[in-house]
Amino acid sequence: MLERPCTGCGLDTAAVARQDVAAMVRANAASWADLLAGDAAPPRERPRPDVWSPLEYACHVRDVFSLFAIRLELMLTQDDPVFPNWDQDETAVAEDYGSQDPARVGVELAHRAEALARAFERVDGAGWARTGSRSDGASFTVESFARYLVHDVVHHLHDVTGVTSE
Repeated sequence: MLERPCTGCGLDTAAVARQDVAAMVRANAASWADLLAGDAAPPRERPRPDVWSPLEYACHVRDVFSLFAIRLELMLTQDDPVFPNWDQDETAVAEDYGSQDPARVGVELAHRAEALARAFERVDGAGWARTGSRSDGASFTVESFARYLVHDVVHHLHDVTGVTSE
């Protein structure tokens, strides 16, 4: 996914310039806000029992923005940190994603995206090469971490809308 275009959402993460990450985060958040405010699809309705609703995906993306802000801070302030585990499915159940207020989720998602975008804007030249790892052994530089993030949230928007990246 970081080396070639995603066959699902179409995003070519290798072509994502690090100076564009903040704008991409903001644009993604704006798309979620539009989706949550619109009437095109009921936000709480799951397309299948095993697939999250648009609201559940939005809650997940909101939480991803928070998680990535924490992990980015760790990478920039510690030497090669190992990130604490995060079980996204457990969080979805514990936080009852499906019954949250779409308007509130939209606001929270926008605020968290803005905080993360600003954090990426503060990364300087050498900061992009700092490293961190997940507990499963996946290793990232801040730059590859940024591309991984962008793919994650773009792909989830594709999961809900079916729109591919260009």
